[in-house]
Amino acid sequence: QVQLVESGGGSVPAGGSLRLSCVASGNTDRRYLMAWFRQAPGKEREGVAAIDTDGKIVYGDSVKGRFTISQDSVKNILYLQMNNLEPGDTAMYYCAADPYVSAGGRWYNHFMYNYWGQGTQVTVSS
Repeated sequence: QVQLVESGGGSVPAGGSLRLSCVASGNTDRRYLMAWFRQAPGKEREGVAAIDTDGKIVYGDSVKGRFTISQDSVKNILYLQMNNLEPGDTAMYYCAADPYVSAGGRWYNHFMYNYWGQGTQVTVSS
């Protein structure tokens, strides 16, 4: 098993930036696909970005060009750099991991993931 703890959320005006972090602990020797999801009130959980152990990266269409996912494999930390934030980015952001999900497959489907963090809130004001 792996435990995930997110941090870095907050409130920013439109056009601002935030960097989210997700620290993984536990059985980190396995090869996991690491991903960021977000969920706004009344909406489905949405895949934001994912990165695999080979460095393959995928993004959801709504964040391409604005968000950057990266990881520090030594420290077992996943990051999400969010630039040019919009009010529509307001949501709870979750870190997720699973050893059987592929970046080339349905990485954006939250049902595919077994491990989740508790979430960190991002609020963007207009």
